[in-house]
Amino acid sequence: MWHTPILLSLFAATLFGAKADDLNVERITAQRSLAAPDHLVDLGYALYKGYHDAGTDLNVWLGIRYAAPPRGALRWKAPQTPETDRSVQDASEYGSVCFQSYPAIAGAPPMPEGDEDCLFLNVYAPSGPRAKKLPVLMWIHGGGYGWGDGRTDMSAMINDNDNAFIGVSIQYRLGPYGFLSSSEVNAKGVPNAGLLDIAFALEWIEKHIHRFGGDNTRITVSGESAGAGAVLLLSLAPSLKSKFQSIAASPYLPGQHAYDGDVPTQKYYSFAAQAGCGSSGPVLDCLRAKDAAVLQLANFNVTTSGKVYRTWAFDPVTDGTFTTGLPSKMLSSSRTKLNGRAILVGTNANEGALFVPQDEISTLEDLKAWLALKYPFFSAQDVEKVLAMYPNTDAPDDPSAAKFATNGLTGAANTNMSQVATGHLQRANAIIGEATFICPSYWLSTAYTASSRPSFHYQYSVPFAAHLEDVYAYFGPNQPQQPPSFSRAFRNIWGNFVTRGDPSVAGEPGLDSWPRWKEGREAQMVNLNTTGGTAYTATTQFGVQVTQFEEPGVRNQFGVVGAWGWEGGRGERCEVWRELVGSVPT
Repeated sequence: MWHTPILLSLFAATLFGAKADDLNVERITAQRSLAAPDHLVDLGYALYKGYHDAGTDLNVWLGIRYAAPPRGALRWKAPQTPETDRSVQDASEYGSVCFQSYPAIAGAPPMPEGDEDCLFLNVYAPSGPRAKKLPVLMWIHGGGYGWGDGRTDMSAMINDNDNAFIGVSIQYRLGPYGFLSSSEVNAKGVPNAGLLDIAFALEWIEKHIHRFGGDNTRITVSGESAGAGAVLLLSLAPSLKSKFQSIAASPYLPGQHAYDGDVPTQKYYSFAAQAGCGSSGPVLDCLRAKDAAVLQLANFNVTTSGKVYRTWAFDPVTDGTFTTGLPSKMLSSSRTKLNGRAILVGTNANEGALFVPQDEISTLEDLKAWLALKYPFFSAQDVEKVLAMYPNTDAPDDPSAAKFATNGLTGAANTNMSQVATGHLQRANAIIGEATFICPSYWLSTAYTASSRPSFHYQYSVPFAAHLEDVYAYFGPNQPQQPPSFSRAFRNIWGNFVTRGDPSVAGEPGLDSWPRWKEGREAQMVNLNTTGGTAYTATTQFGVQVTQFEEPGVRNQFGVVGAWGWEGGRGERCEVWRELVGSVPT
């Protein structure tokens, strides 16, 4: 049994990269210098004074307000332009983070940190005479649309790419503040307010980034997990007029219901009842009048009481304007017009284990019960189809069975084998990983290729390669299994895509000629792994011990592999998952 306090401390420290940047605060404070006059930026509606970071040679502006505080009457409304304030505002500290909540974990405590006044962004811009008309990397944090913040220090990524582009990290409304939905919300406000925040921040970049030395025609929109899910939805949004390219790392695709469907409506009234506004009829005016602390407690109660392990209660919905259909179907439709010019897509080798209760599945009956909970709309035939894709004996799992990392090409596949599990438990890990993250990444890459737009694909495989671990490699701080040579190459992959639209890295074996993604059985991707090193034992985010490798002796191991046949036929499984979308609205 995993102890809740240990799990929550690991979760708060690492899940979705939301808090890893806190380790950089001391360095930032020590190395910043007083802002010179040229660090004063006039945005028209406000003036912000940033500072020069001598350690990174970057000019930095933190806590820039890009939208008005969405409080009171502006709750569940589209983001609005901030009111004009011509006084000089200090931009040396991060703005407040958005209200958030732990997901459905037994014993999770409330999270008091946060504020509704949280629509801020941060700019990291190279200095000097060459810092003009630079490309821009926009970063959207992950966190299941219910957790996380924009306090990601982008300095290491920019520095390892010779300060060749500008970084912008953003925040957006989370949980019920950003994704509450019902017919009443649609009539008196907007569903998907959090997605509209992201689009509004993109418009801000297009309008203002030239003031920081950026080129608004060369924007790369990037994100991880829910942030990458937002990238996917931005690519499909017909109302979006922006032109950009994208990086989607582990794109998260939860169930997406109609804005007035039974599931979001039930959550709407559960939230309203918890806030003391009733469980039927008109309640939105009451919710807008409630104190923020009341709403936050309601958010906590609804989210953490969920039946599905480590999920949040409020997700994007199909609203008919910004989101006009199920992403899985839109990505396969020849009628869909994509917004992005090109895309780089990646996933991790073991995406799913973090979202599966590791101490509750050991038999076929356990697995079927978990499937019924996770996918309540599945028919008996759907369940059998899924089990057939992830074959295993019917015998209970053997706790003493050998566990090891698979190589993706030969021998055992991670459909029932990994470092943390075998058998039925690993089937669950693989199911959630492919259905929620990996198959959406395949569909996204294929949609770009089908539209004759460049698409590049990778898998991050450095053991254990759980969900989130890649974020440390490209933004830092590096983890022991991520030596500087690996992180530098990974950052160069992203940086070359940002600056040239091609992730190939000259002089790096396995990366010097990156193939474009192809449809079907000819699809190829680059596998990013390491070999050698000194073994050590690490504890995963969900409390299980695994073997990883650190210096000395770690070497990069990059190479092009077939994506269709990877891990025992992933391409075919993803096609079956696409067929199941009628039962899993994604």
